[in-house]
Amino acid sequence: MRKLYFLVPGTTGQFACGGLWAELKTFNLAKHICPAEIVTYRQREKDRIFLDDLLKDPSLTDIKNKIIFVMSWGFDVAKLADRLRGYPVIYHAHSAGYGFHIPAHIPIITVSRNTMGYWGQKAPHNLIYYLPNQIGDEFKNFNCDRDIDVLVQARKSSDYLLDRLVPALQKQCHVFVVNSYIEDLPGLFNRAKIYLYDSAQYWALQGVSEGFGLQPLEAIACGCYVFSSINGGLSDYLDPGFNSYKIAGYSPDYDIQRILRVLEKPDPNLFDESLLAEYRTDNILNRLRVILEEINEFFDSRHQWSSTIPELTRWRMMKLWGRGIVDKLRKKLSR
Repeated sequence: MRKLYFLVPGTTGQFACGGLWAELKTFNLAKHICPAEIVTYRQREKDRIFLDDLLKDPSLTDIKNKIIFVMSWGFDVAKLADRLRGYPVIYHAHSAGYGFHIPAHIPIITVSRNTMGYWGQKAPHNLIYYLPNQIGDEFKNFNCDRDIDVLVQARKSSDYLLDRLVPALQKQCHVFVVNSYIEDLPGLFNRAKIYLYDSAQYWALQGVSEGFGLQPLEAIACGCYVFSSINGGLSDYLDPGFNSYKIAGYSPDYDIQRILRVLEKPDPNLFDESLLAEYRTDNILNRLRVILEEINEFFDSRHQWSSTIPELTRWRMMKLWGRGIVDKLRKKLSR
């Protein structure tokens, strides 16, 4: 197995976010399979490799065939791919919709089937794999008393959720809105009966998709009833009516009615442990091992072939579209 260099802009300050935590989880899992290190490229950090220094190191040429760079930060991927031309590179895709092109020699590992479908269309000649994000073992139902009726995390929440639904619910039940970092998230989820999550507006404004949406799944693992939007990667695992409820369902009054009904009469049949197995450590480790074996084999033998499958460039799409019009006209004229 080649050594993996996981590229992140930084691990502290402005770069600390859910996407970074998910990438660091993947890094920690990868260390069980092969050598791996974190490499930062925007922020220099003590005891971490900085990309500029690594690329200037003459010894990098000697180990070129023993390493793979792993890109993940969507806004930086196009520049990194260009900068790392000539090196083995993987794109670990979280969100979708950034608009850049990924060359066919770069395998893509996606965190959701939603993102996998996006790249299956945008990059039909790349190797593409599915590796879901991990739910930590600490996210489980403690079967304790729950003192919060409705839990909401303000970040990424829609105006509708914060400005209309929450004030209306506060008049009828105990609502707790989180506005800061929570050290013990499993403990908080185990205090709540219902978790509300509505990120569709946030990601629409960002212009990219919800890559995975880990928190609703973590809340389910902790025994919360989840009312959520179903955008992007959330559609991978949320199944309204069977393991969750769709939020913003036509009317605020209807939302309130459904939420209060769940508080009054919860449905135990909504929890299915089999849903969580796909996202637990053992399954992800097994998948990652298979994926890395295939990617290593690809890079080991790639030099034997040339990429001759025509790319779906804009120019080629225009030619195919034009050819289709001409073919239709010929059929009409031949009748």
